[in-house]
Amino acid sequence: MAEPEAPAGVRLNKAIAATGHCSRRNADELILAGRVRVDGQPESNPARRVLPFESIAVDGRILSGPQAFTYLMLNKPVQVVCTVSDPEGRPTVLDCLPQEFKGLRLYPVGRLDYFSEGMLLLTNDGDLAQRLTHPRHHQPKTYEVLVRGAVPEDALKTMRRGMRLAEGEDLLPVDVTAQPAAGNTLLQMVLRQGFNRQIRRMCRDLGLTVLRLCRVAQGALRLGNLASGKARPLTDAEITNLRESAGLTAIR
Repeated sequence: MAEPEAPAGVRLNKAIAATGHCSRRNADELILAGRVRVDGQPESNPARRVLPFESIAVDGRILSGPQAFTYLMLNKPVQVVCTVSDPEGRPTVLDCLPQEFKGLRLYPVGRLDYFSEGMLLLTNDGDLAQRLTHPRHHQPKTYEVLVRGAVPEDALKTMRRGMRLAEGEDLLPVDVTAQPAAGNTLLQMVLRQGFNRQIRRMCRDLGLTVLRLCRVAQGALRLGNLASGKARPLTDAEITNLRESAGLTAIR
């Protein structure tokens, strides 16, 4: 018996995500909210299959065709915000990108606060961005943290066994090592959670003053010698490993 033919076209939610407009899950929400039209007709079924010649519009704006995904690593400088625009007029991570990447609808994956620096990923692969920011697929992130003066051994033990922040969040144990640095202390910290400003709040509660905070790794990715304010595309191997670590298949 012959195998049944695969249905023509692609699912509507996948087609929307492929344009870089949003992730597939966000596309589902747009479709169910009645904000999507296919060839001018309202469509409320995310599983509806669309063909290449059919137009897709969200909120009245026709989306472009599928775009090639772009994956960048940026060494974010201090005093730059992790958004695509800022109402206060501060520099954003998009301002750091070379001109050829500025029209690709890239979005930062996760955040580094205004005074923190280091590795930040940017992509228009909505599915990957959503996976990497979900707790289920949270990747270990490594930071180098320079703090003022010496760090008591009790503070290191507290971080290593897990602690509760003043606001009430319970933290998993943090892998932390310490070494002297010209009268101060350089901590290397590996976090497996993503609470807002987690390291700064940990140090605050332990009476430590942060002088510099830099993310140097995320999962298997390493910042290396990428200069501050510069960006580079990920290699094919890095993209494959990153997607597989998030439970996604490699792009063929």
